[in-house]
Amino acid sequence: MNKIAVLLIPMLLSACATPTVVDTRKAGDQTLSCEQLHQEILDAERYEKEARKERTVTGTNVAAAILFWPALIGTYSNTEEAINAAKERKENLLKIATSKGCKI
Repeated sequence: MNKIAVLLIPMLLSACATPTVVDTRKAGDQTLSCEQLHQEILDAERYEKEARKERTVTGTNVAAAILFWPALIGTYSNTEEAINAAKERKENLLKIATSKGCKI
């Protein structure tokens, strides 16, 4: 039984979602062109969408909930951090775009 636990726990821990947590502000943001700002905003939206997708009911999440619930908590914590970072990045970029008069 202990051998099974030793093998199973690392697998479940590695099953936690690890979506990309973007930097909310980057050193060169102020120098981006309107087109570059638009692309960065699209990227932030994509990262947010990917993080939200990690929260959906998947076989891995169901297995984690049944067999090792801390893994599910880790998944939700990781996705929450990624979603918030992407939203903050987008807001920052929109402020810069607005101040430059970009049509986004």
